[in-house]
Amino acid sequence: MLTFIGLGLGDEQDLTLRALETLKKCDFIYLENYTSFLGFKLETLEKLVSKKVMLADRELVESSNEIITHAQDHRVAFLVKGDVFSATTHVDLFLRAKKEDINCKIIHNASILTAVGDTGLSLYKFGKVASLPFNFEHIRTPLDIYVINKNNKMHTLVLLDLDPKEGKYMDFKMAFDYFLKQGNLPLTTFAFVCAGLGTEHEIIKYGTIKDLLVLDLSVYPQCIILPSELHFMEEEFIALHQL
Repeated sequence: MLTFIGLGLGDEQDLTLRALETLKKCDFIYLENYTSFLGFKLETLEKLVSKKVMLADRELVESSNEIITHAQDHRVAFLVKGDVFSATTHVDLFLRAKKEDINCKIIHNASILTAVGDTGLSLYKFGKVASLPFNFEHIRTPLDIYVINKNNKMHTLVLLDLDPKEGKYMDFKMAFDYFLKQGNLPLTTFAFVCAGLGTEHEIIKYGTIKDLLVLDLSVYPQCIILPSELHFMEEEFIALHQL
């Protein structure tokens, strides 16, 4: 059996009771460690579940059959920061397990895709999500997504790249640099900067790009939001975050 478990956006205390009960019964526990920032010590999670937790890098999850092999005869948990299928690589693992006739279960949790509601923006008004990689010199997709969303009067969430293994996390200033230089966005464009969404250290700031660039944030992961036309209820909520 292979159970996909969302960890939520905070620390190990965000695990649901159902997830905690399941983990204590597992023979093998893997923690995906390449699509998000863990934000807590592995030892605290191991103490909570009274089990050894193995960090799983991209190669182990995407190229190796280790998880699937264990799941054929044992109870295996695959832990994901945020929600289970927020990253496409987890869908791939699920489909490969199904092809091997492995019984798969899912236990959901909070995701960045819902936590953006803390900004005051309506989740119904978000368009396609963009991801900005570190090496973005010749990347056009985030710009194209923003233009399409803007034309459809939808908000644009831009997820920023990270490499936990190397301790690298893109900050919002790099993201704005991309849109300013390659997308010719004016400095007067209004935007959101979000850091540590869904955690105790959550930071949300709203203002012009020019004003936001003055900020110095050391909380990760970070993302930016380029909003479209605002509903009056959104405007009232956003005022709480305005610089």
